[in-house]
Amino acid sequence: MNLEEMIPEIEALGKTCSCGHKHHHIPIETMYIGTNAFAKCSSFLIEKEFKRVLLVADENTYEAAGENLAESLRNVNLEYSVCIIQANKIGDVVADEVSIVQALIEIDEHVDALLAVGSGTIHDITRFCSAKTGKPFISIPTAASVDGFTSLGAPLIVRGVKKTFQTVSPIALFADIHVLMKAPKEMTAAGFGDMLAKYTSLADWSFGRLIVDEPYCPLAASLTKEALDHCVKHVDQIAAGDEEGIRILLASLIQSGLAMLLFGQSHPASGGEHHLSHYWEMEFLQNNRRQVLHGAKVGVSSVLLANLYHNWFAPGELLPLEQKDQSEIVADIVSTIPNADQMRTLIQKVGGPTTPKELGISEELINRSLKEAHLLRDRFTMLKYYNSVL
Repeated sequence: MNLEEMIPEIEALGKTCSCGHKHHHIPIETMYIGTNAFAKCSSFLIEKEFKRVLLVADENTYEAAGENLAESLRNVNLEYSVCIIQANKIGDVVADEVSIVQALIEIDEHVDALLAVGSGTIHDITRFCSAKTGKPFISIPTAASVDGFTSLGAPLIVRGVKKTFQTVSPIALFADIHVLMKAPKEMTAAGFGDMLAKYTSLADWSFGRLIVDEPYCPLAASLTKEALDHCVKHVDQIAAGDEEGIRILLASLIQSGLAMLLFGQSHPASGGEHHLSHYWEMEFLQNNRRQVLHGAKVGVSSVLLANLYHNWFAPGELLPLEQKDQSEIVADIVSTIPNADQMRTLIQKVGGPTTPKELGISEELINRSLKEAHLLRDRFTMLKYYNSVL
């Protein structure tokens, strides 16, 4: 789906969708990926008649994009201030209470808008502050690493527990393609891992709809699947890290985020694989260990669940469901997930990790998370069902 036509096309499709679930309005006014993104962002701010903005970044993202963006703002005589989110004592920038308060302190009555200059963590902090203060925010991605740029959800660490809060989406997105291409290769691999995780998230969503009638929107599911298929089709270009490959990856991540925005929740793009990832993240925080990129974790967790789901829900070896016809449907759902070897091959093409060991995750933590991670969210995934019949 063409980036410029993405929002009006999705909104038009939403009007014809008969799923019965509420479709949320997409308030994003414009999105742009290109070589003059910062100039376009500055022009947009002038059009909105904003007088002063706050750039929220960390040290790395400010160097990667914030400095050039600030120069562009100066060129049009826009006032701005900068909030550099500080790393914690082990060197990680995390979306927790401390970072949120640091950003909130910088937001006064003179700030008209917030600019999230970074990837997932910076966006989560900024969108939460935007929701609490009523100041609109603009997305400035610095890496094609996550699908949350345009979504409502802000996964935050509160008292050591990962919780997702429904907040607000950006009013615009401007991504400089050269900044994205210069991002560390592991961040691009993480973005691809976040997209590949849609295989298991979509399967979990279909399963929850079948077994406990969880709210479901076929349009949001199809938008997510389209973005996933587009990424897999162009995996070699993404792996090459050239302009077209990075553009395809970010556009796919954006489309996945818009599907969540349309649905109003993360169901299309987050299932058992994300629950495992959140569990591992909390374990690392509790043990003062450096964090691992979100997309790297969900890529690895998707491989784990592909193996688990194919083994436990394989034709002829299904877990005991109440009705045989449901068992057959579940087998069809699982068949939409590539097997673990196929998933590993795709991730390896972009240079991403495929095993928990590569992430420093022990066998004990894997086993514990497979038994407990489903408790983190009120979702009926295959991982949850697996634990209910053990």
